[in-house]
Amino acid sequence: IGKEWPIQLKSEKDFPLINSNEMIVDAIFGIGLSRPIDVWVKKLLQHINKTKAFVISIDVPSGLYANRASEDLDAIVYANACLTFQSPKLAFFLPETAKFVQDIEVLNIGLDQEFLQQLQTGIKLIGKQEILTSYRPRHKFSHKGSYGHALIIGGSKGKIGSVVLASKGCFRAGVGLVTALAPQCGQNIIHTSIPEVMTEECDGENFITNFEYSASANVICVGVGMDKNPKTLKAFNNFLTTNKLPLVLDADALNLLSENKELLDLLPKKTVLTPHPKELERLIGEWENDFDKLEKTKAFSEKYDCIVLIKGAHSITVYKQNIYINTTGNPGMATAGTGDVLSGVISAFIAQGYNPLIATVFGAYLHGSAADIALNDLGYQSMMATDILDNFGKAFMELFKREAPPQQNQQQAKL
Repeated sequence: IGKEWPIQLKSEKDFPLINSNEMIVDAIFGIGLSRPIDVWVKKLLQHINKTKAFVISIDVPSGLYANRASEDLDAIVYANACLTFQSPKLAFFLPETAKFVQDIEVLNIGLDQEFLQQLQTGIKLIGKQEILTSYRPRHKFSHKGSYGHALIIGGSKGKIGSVVLASKGCFRAGVGLVTALAPQCGQNIIHTSIPEVMTEECDGENFITNFEYSASANVICVGVGMDKNPKTLKAFNNFLTTNKLPLVLDADALNLLSENKELLDLLPKKTVLTPHPKELERLIGEWENDFDKLEKTKAFSEKYDCIVLIKGAHSITVYKQNIYINTTGNPGMATAGTGDVLSGVISAFIAQGYNPLIATVFGAYLHGSAADIALNDLGYQSMMATDILDNFGKAFMELFKREAPPQQNQQQAKL
């Protein structure tokens, strides 16, 4: 009051006093920012963050690059809300940069619809509409053999529960048959925990010593709870030299690959790898930032013709140069066993005849959706992997609820 508006800011001396109960509209920089900002402007952005005022950023928080790494994470506005134009930005979904945006609303600004549909970005945001186009309904005269047979190879003393969870994930995702190959110590546990599962017994008492099986499987999931015993490594090596079936690899199967990189050349095309960030680092090496991580993962996928699902808050599926960002899931999933369930779910979809890439994207979406439904009753802290399993039926039903998407969100499928 008493000042002429607007006030032009030229240095730190011009910074306004902003109270915590005020609102800031951040429109300093947009997606056109392409170079490091000046020192005094960085201090302005830090000044905004220190005020604790409610911040609405326009298109992107100032200082944040949309599609590449920011040089200085201390020179970015923290936005309570971001009104972004036409499409969400990749930076909103990566661990290092997602923290700068709490809530996102996509505004349709009237860009040409036909052009947007034809534009090939290499990145897709996966929501309900994208999943529905891939869904295969069941037929009245089908039977259990119509929906495939998954083989789960894993388990070791003290970790048989991983096999149980993966097997249940298979069934909840609609597979017809499941066989588990586990060490002798796990046989009774599996039969009593999930009687629908058939078992094949290996020679080892406490860990897997051979991968020999008689089941007529369509897909094999390897690694959940498996251990890295030298005899298990030898059996894994022998198995990979002869196996021709589609594979889903998790946990210690990934760790054995990272410690014995020559085994990567033995993987069938479109093998699905489901690493958490540390397992991914062992496979592809360290990265400088999240954008570098994606580039290294794409190169790894190209080299071995494999599908990599990077598990996280927004699980990201990478196949060669294409990236698929999942939109379901919540922090309650940060608990033991959820990854085992996911491996089983993806295996189930492959067994049912889904392309491995579609199976991975579909599996990640449905897995997160079941967790989101469980969240309504349990909250974050009380959720367990079995709670996610218990809500898979509701997650399938959720796919078919009729919902008219908001007008401004119709272009969210592409980034």
